[in-house]
Amino acid sequence: MSGQALLDIRHQDPQIMVIDKPGGLLAVPGRGPDKQDSVVSRAQALLPWCIGQPAVHRLDMDTSGLMVLGLTRAAHAHLSRQFAEQRVEKRYLALLEGMLTDETGEITLRFRLDPENRPYQIYDPVRGKLGITRWRKIEEQGARTLVVFMPLTGRTHQLRLHASHPLGLGCPVVGDRLYGVGRLGERLLLHSALLRFEHPATGQRLTFASFPSFTGVGCRFGTMVDALEGIGFPGHSDAGPCRAAACPDRRYAPG
Repeated sequence: MSGQALLDIRHQDPQIMVIDKPGGLLAVPGRGPDKQDSVVSRAQALLPWCIGQPAVHRLDMDTSGLMVLGLTRAAHAHLSRQFAEQRVEKRYLALLEGMLTDETGEITLRFRLDPENRPYQIYDPVRGKLGITRWRKIEEQGARTLVVFMPLTGRTHQLRLHASHPLGLGCPVVGDRLYGVGRLGERLLLHSALLRFEHPATGQRLTFASFPSFTGVGCRFGTMVDALEGIGFPGHSDAGPCRAAACPDRRYAPG
């Protein structure tokens, strides 16, 4: 079985699937025959009975990390409401080019698509959509800084723009070819590291965590968990069981 057919599945039951997406894989199929390989198409090949569009949120193609799929219409609708009502907690780990003076903060910037340079997003305080991101510095790695992001909104390229823009952190994500100095073939060091949501069937609040290799050997597992939890998220004191924090990878191939 080709490596292209693999999904890194962290949890699967009759209602949901949580996967750890590699960088370079589309979340959903794009336009054209060369853009059909995606998380959704692989899930449908593995589970032909799931609904036609199980994705309730997306990651940029170059962003790695955790995604949740709703496999039934009811599960998809329930998860979609949670995202719309901002009841889903998300944390991202990113390695940034440059050093940060502050230890933590919140970024609020309005930005929109540049129609002359798709998919590039530009700052526009008048016509832009508001993006809000909380962040915390974890550690310095030479001339780079490891941070945890908590987006409170879900705008296109929000974290990448908030990191790179002078009104944000002014330090692009390592490997970012759109907003930084990344080169073709270089990995974008931005990873969806934590998802917390209510199971659509049981109502139990679940936590899934994934830690990428670019965090470095200097960051212990416990330190990473503390950093992900410590940034804070109002209104949710019950974290629920962590289902994938230290589990070995489980890979499933359709067919």
